[in-house]
Amino acid sequence: MELKKTLTIAGSDTSGGAGIQADLKTFQEHGTYGMTAITVVVTMDPDNNWAHNVYSLPIDVVKAQVKTALSTGIDAIKTGMLSTEEIIRTAGEAIDESGLDHVVIDPVMVCKGEDEVLNPGNTDAMIRYLVPKAEIVTPNLFEAGQLASMKTPKTIDEMKQAAQKIHALGSRNVVIKGGKQLDHPAAVDLFYDGETFTLLEAEKADTHYNHGAGCTFAAAITANLANGMQIKDAVVEAKQFVTSAITHGWKLNDYVGPVMHGAKSQFDTPQVKITEV
Repeated sequence: MELKKTLTIAGSDTSGGAGIQADLKTFQEHGTYGMTAITVVVTMDPDNNWAHNVYSLPIDVVKAQVKTALSTGIDAIKTGMLSTEEIIRTAGEAIDESGLDHVVIDPVMVCKGEDEVLNPGNTDAMIRYLVPKAEIVTPNLFEAGQLASMKTPKTIDEMKQAAQKIHALGSRNVVIKGGKQLDHPAAVDLFYDGETFTLLEAEKADTHYNHGAGCTFAAAITANLANGMQIKDAVVEAKQFVTSAITHGWKLNDYVGPVMHGAKSQFDTPQVKITEV
């Protein structure tokens, strides 16, 4: 049996809950063979309330990893934390070289728990080198606002406006991750294919153990596309997968609670309400 090959160009999360660690766990759960090109290493300082430190890898090391992975014949690519404009450009070049349609851009701009953008120039670089190559872009509310050059969306109507603006930048599809941040009875994401807006709603999980949820969601979409799913179906399954992972999240220590990547295969599949809006 030959597995589909999925590549994540992203950061390494030392805590294991997000970044390439989350991607690989998600790829495995979806039956694909995951490979990595590590762009940065993120550590957390136990002597300073687990404050994040980000260490970018030399660009030649990033390029060497990408070359190795692409030589095997990749079926789908996702990007995550890309800490510099040069790394973003390198990821764009890798996508061009791969010739793939299945490209998922997760426009990570800050570490969870932090509020400082990694590099202010990164947003413009993503818009130039990555977004036009994407089958789908998967921003959270803050990232959607940055890409769309507007304030962070706080309503579904504002999410729709942001999705239209991001689609106009060249991505064929957009899904904005609202989660439980909106004043809405459900955990809500908005999918836009350029013509139709689809609201994805799931029951909110009463937990703060959601570290890695965004990476996991994007990685699930990537694996689903590699396995032949249509884009909307890939997003719906990813919503189910991450909802289950969040619902069964667990406490790693006093600072971090990661999602449980194996939850959907062990427990009932969460219900997702799908509504065109």
